[in-house]
Amino acid sequence: MAIRKIVVQGDSILNKRCRPVTDFNRRLHILLDDMKDTLAEAQGAGLAAPQVGILRRAVIVLDDNEEFLELINPEIILQEGEQEGAEGCLSVPGKWGMVTRPYRVKVRAQDRRGNWFEADREGVTARCFCHEIEHLDGHLYVEHIDRFLTDEEVEAYFAEQENAQGEEA
Repeated sequence: MAIRKIVVQGDSILNKRCRPVTDFNRRLHILLDDMKDTLAEAQGAGLAAPQVGILRRAVIVLDDNEEFLELINPEIILQEGEQEGAEGCLSVPGKWGMVTRPYRVKVRAQDRRGNWFEADREGVTARCFCHEIEHLDGHLYVEHIDRFLTDEEVEAYFAEQENAQGEEA
C-alpha cells in the first residue's frame, strides 16, 4: 500500500468523466487500498479515483463511525432534505466554501468484489457521498459556491459546529 499524489485544481483530469469499473481484480484492490492510505494521510473525509489520477468510478468515504466505505460505480438513488455547510476538498487545498447538499443520501454501489449494495447516510457522510460522486463526473464543489470563506469564517464555522455537537451530547 502506498500514499498517492493528490491531483489539485487546474489539472484537466479533474474535469473529465470517469469510466465505470469493469474489472474487480488485484489492480482495483491496490488502488482502493492506496486511496485509503492517501485519505488517512491527508486527514480527509473522502477521496475519488480521479483525485489520484485514475479515471475510474471508485470512491472512498470515511463515514460517521470512522470506517472506510468503498463505493465502486456509485449512483445516488435517493436524496432527502437539505443542509448547508462548509466544504473543502483535498484537490482544492486550504480553501472552503458554503455548499447546500441533501441531508440524507442513499447510494447504490459495488464493493471491491463487484457485489451490489446500498448505503444510506445522513449529515456529513451524505454530503461526502455527493461531493465525491461529483468528482467522478468531472465536477468540483467550487462550482456550487459564491465565494471562498476567509480563514476567520472557517474557524468560526467549525467552532460553532463543535459547540453544537457538545450541546447534543
